[in-house]
Amino acid sequence: MAEATLVILNPNAGSGRAERLWAKIEPLAYQTWGNLVVAITEKPQDVAAHLDKARAAGLTRVIAVGGDGTVHTIVNAMVELMQHDPKGPPMLFGQLPAGTGQDFARTLNVPGKLEDAVQWLANVQPRPLDLGAVVYDKNKCHFLNIASVGISGEVDSQVNRIKNRRPWTYKLAAIRAMLSYTPPVMTVNVDGEMWYQGRSWMVVIANGIYFGKGMAIAPQASVNDGLFEVVLVKEASRMRVLQAFNSVYSGKHLALEEVQHTRAQQVEVISNGPILPLDLDGEHETGREFRFEIKPGALQMLYE
Repeated sequence: MAEATLVILNPNAGSGRAERLWAKIEPLAYQTWGNLVVAITEKPQDVAAHLDKARAAGLTRVIAVGGDGTVHTIVNAMVELMQHDPKGPPMLFGQLPAGTGQDFARTLNVPGKLEDAVQWLANVQPRPLDLGAVVYDKNKCHFLNIASVGISGEVDSQVNRIKNRRPWTYKLAAIRAMLSYTPPVMTVNVDGEMWYQGRSWMVVIANGIYFGKGMAIAPQASVNDGLFEVVLVKEASRMRVLQAFNSVYSGKHLALEEVQHTRAQQVEVISNGPILPLDLDGEHETGREFRFEIKPGALQMLYE
């Protein structure tokens, strides 16, 4: 990396794991990437200020040190900044995975070993990458990896309340949610046509492949094809869902009769009753109507 790089570190990512890993890897990052400006942020609103200052100073390469939540915050701030000042230089984005989930890094094949990831980020070239956009209940934002409506949003709510997360935290929260969650009635439209109506455990609108710490929920997804991979789990008994749970890690769940999937540029999910939980790149939100749209090549990102 010849030009200066802005490194945005979320010290709280992964229950403090990001800060510990960065302290270990920082000398190698300086040696490999060259001139760095390190910005430490603990609040989402700080990210926009760091990006604005960096862009004004001519820094357009941004590396996130953190997990999927950190990446989600930075990407939304980058998009907003570039929309506000479209004549400014385009910003390039990369991720040094140091959080809990690291699901989008899996999709991009970022090396799991940090030393290798530092070198990998120095060598890969920026490429266009699709972004998802969602509008719901007067809110709007972008997502890089996956949005899903239903039980996955409930799992997020449980996981985000746990400060000291372990490798098994998400899996345990998912099983607990399966035992208590009642699938609501949804209407799902894809590209303007009704695709499903009825009770559903969840509907996944995927740009990336993985969520939930390694579940290959959308194994056929691509980050640069201009399409979402849409995966829906229909109504089924709790026992059946529990039995099928492990198949999600291998991506074999797509063959189950309770699962249907398609590809689309636009997806609309409407509740026929209660407020629905939403998982948005690992962040928990809620709403009754969601409109998703793919934004082809909206972000320049470092990946192969």
